[in-house]
Amino acid sequence: MHMNDTMTGGKVLSAAELDEYAQSGLVKPDLRLPAEDVAQMRELLDRTLDATPGQRPEALVCPHVEGMNGLPREITDQWLAICARPDFVDAVSDVLGEDVMLWGSQLFCKPAGTGMEVPWHQDGHFWPIEPLATVTLWLAIDDVDAANSAMLYVPGSHQSRSLFPHAEQHSEESALNAQMLPKDIDLGNVAVDELPAGGFSLHDVYLVHGSKPNRSDRRRAGFVIRYMPTTSHFDRDTKIVGSHLVNTNFAERPLYLLRGEDRTGKTGVVDLRG
Repeated sequence: MHMNDTMTGGKVLSAAELDEYAQSGLVKPDLRLPAEDVAQMRELLDRTLDATPGQRPEALVCPHVEGMNGLPREITDQWLAICARPDFVDAVSDVLGEDVMLWGSQLFCKPAGTGMEVPWHQDGHFWPIEPLATVTLWLAIDDVDAANSAMLYVPGSHQSRSLFPHAEQHSEESALNAQMLPKDIDLGNVAVDELPAGGFSLHDVYLVHGSKPNRSDRRRAGFVIRYMPTTSHFDRDTKIVGSHLVNTNFAERPLYLLRGEDRTGKTGVVDLRG
């Protein structure tokens, strides 16, 4: 399921926002975290970066999982609490339905002046999920705009429900090991996912998107949370390697049940339902 085709709103998304997601593949809900929550998240990011010296800040995968990135539980539990926020799960379930699993997250912190490029791609090319019925929540920790390398996307590029070819590429300037071919990107129809700190967007797994290097004098930090319906299969035996910067560790990564019922039949599922 990638869209809600009714004309009624959900718990968080209005009817107009649901239609925007269905048509464009990305929506910015009319919801923003309070300033106090943003300040706490920035302080948590600072402690996370201090605890991971030597790692690229664009590629801290699953800071919500204890044991990954060498982070202590005191830090990972706080990122997990952000992933499981009821208002976030409400927004995601408006799109995915009532059986919602958290399967991944990533900090995309692009330092001022040196932030790496994320080339044009579709998330589904790198993910071991079948069917590819997932939603990504992109949460802004800083104000994010075109000047400091906000995410770019091609509205409507998700509607084919298929993956375009991706060419393998290995560059120290890029955060990914593959990128889409230029002929498959409509550069005349590019939009910018600009967000205020505390704002967030939701985007579809087939959406064509990427971001430029951050050459500005401002940091661009975001926390990206990956959700899937529990009816999708998570392949722990996959050999996918999406980036030379990280060890994604799909084989042992825990899955977190946030709402509804676990229909995956997989081991390593942690029940976080209240």
